[in-house]
Amino acid sequence: MDLVNPFRVSAMSSVQDRSIPLAAGTEAPEFTLHSTPDQRVSLSEFRGKPVILAFYPEDWSPVCSDQLALYQELLPEFQRFDAQLLGISVDGIWSHLAFASDRNLRFPLLSDFEPKGEVAREYGVYRSADGTSERALFVIDADGLVHWSYLSPVGINPGADGILRALDDLQ
Repeated sequence: MDLVNPFRVSAMSSVQDRSIPLAAGTEAPEFTLHSTPDQRVSLSEFRGKPVILAFYPEDWSPVCSDQLALYQELLPEFQRFDAQLLGISVDGIWSHLAFASDRNLRFPLLSDFEPKGEVAREYGVYRSADGTSERALFVIDADGLVHWSYLSPVGINPGADGILRALDDLQ
């Protein structure tokens, strides 16, 4: 800490804390996360087909609710591309189960809870200042490579246009 200018550390920290999602062409880090208290989902289970990873900050927030509801509506479109959608946040599995039930979500919500944010960190989208993940999207190709990634401002629903373009590019 700079005692002459205590603001220097915070200004430097904000630059250092800025998330940089994995770029296209990067091998997607493998992970295994809980989808229910007794079931886990691994990225490798979907090798051979596209995977959409939707990192979001928290269950129950208005923007997250709208974003995931949109993706639920678009599930048939994602399935047209044979793509698997996975939602990921640092919330616990019980929160995910209640949230998915309340919002009628029919795709896995994975808990990046313990160690907290480990997968978000590997993908470059952990928000250490508030202990959540960024609102970030990844399309992983059939070979396990990041084909497309996007970092949205936390308060903005990124929609699905980028996802659909990326999936179309994979055809």
